[in-house]
Amino acid sequence: MARALARRPMPPFLRLRSTVCDDGYWMGRLEHKDWLAPNEVLKIFANIRDPSLITSVFKKACSRRDYKPSEALYSLMIDKLACARRFDDVEELLARARTEKFRFSDEFFYRLIKMYGNVADHPEKAIETLFAMPGYNCWPSTKTFNYVLHMLVCKRQYEVVHEVYLSAPRLGVTLDTCCFNILVKGLCQFGKFDEAISLLHEMPKQGCLPNVTTHSTLMHFLCQRGQVDKAFELFEKMQKQDIAADTVVYNILISGLCRAGRVTEAFDMFKSMTSDGCFPNSGTYQVLLDGLIRSTKFVEAKDLVRIMSAEGIRPSFQSYKLLIDGLCSVGCLDDAHLVLKHMVDQGFVPRMGTWTKLLTSIC
Repeated sequence: MARALARRPMPPFLRLRSTVCDDGYWMGRLEHKDWLAPNEVLKIFANIRDPSLITSVFKKACSRRDYKPSEALYSLMIDKLACARRFDDVEELLARARTEKFRFSDEFFYRLIKMYGNVADHPEKAIETLFAMPGYNCWPSTKTFNYVLHMLVCKRQYEVVHEVYLSAPRLGVTLDTCCFNILVKGLCQFGKFDEAISLLHEMPKQGCLPNVTTHSTLMHFLCQRGQVDKAFELFEKMQKQDIAADTVVYNILISGLCRAGRVTEAFDMFKSMTSDGCFPNSGTYQVLLDGLIRSTKFVEAKDLVRIMSAEGIRPSFQSYKLLIDGLCSVGCLDDAHLVLKHMVDQGFVPRMGTWTKLLTSIC
């Protein structure tokens, strides 16, 4: 945990922090009559501890004749205010920038929109900011536009997604395949599969070719609803278009087959993966293992556990438990004991129910 925290990116303003904790000291630096370098101003704002002082200190800095605010300063202030959840102060700063016709970059707006979407949990404000960008003489990039679409799909605001999508020409945004993939995902989640398929066919007309992500999204939707054969029809069309399948596609189809009780076909597909240039990952093995157990193919499941161990992949605790129970129920006690040993070797501690099952099967 400590290592994970150590690797987390540090907010830019923290790199300028000093050991001096007195806000009065840093505010006093603005009283100096000497020329104030831009980096010196950044250091002052980075070291102010009380976020409620940010806007007043900013006005004081702007009153100096030798200083004009930079985008770096606006970014630093907004970062600090967002961390303190002082979003009204953020609005005040932006209103001032707009009045003074300050010109921000697309990257600034991208980070601002992410702040509204993630920190403030205010998607409406994120959309408003996207639409307001031309007023700052800045036109959104495809990356910024796609982020807003993705945010809305994640928040399941599907009706608004369409409204934002239609605004692309007005905002001067060039749509790409990633944009259409987000829309396809949203339509699938909204239960509008026919519209998603129509969008798939519309993509080439818009100068965007569907890729493996487009198809895997549609396959996932079909498999979730038990329409595995339709998913395979899409898989075959994808192959005819020379779109190479990846491990995600295979995992979706193998999972779909397992849920449909077609475990033998799933196992065959698992074995054909490597010949198609794809390699199974832990998700592939786990899905197949669960499918074999549900289909009471306990011996095959035991063999898969052995393969997983050789590949350094650990099955879930629940899979071990169900497999031992299943092997005991069909009288394969030696195999059950072997799986129990694997389970302990992987660091799991069997619970009382597992021991009881083994002991009652022996007796």
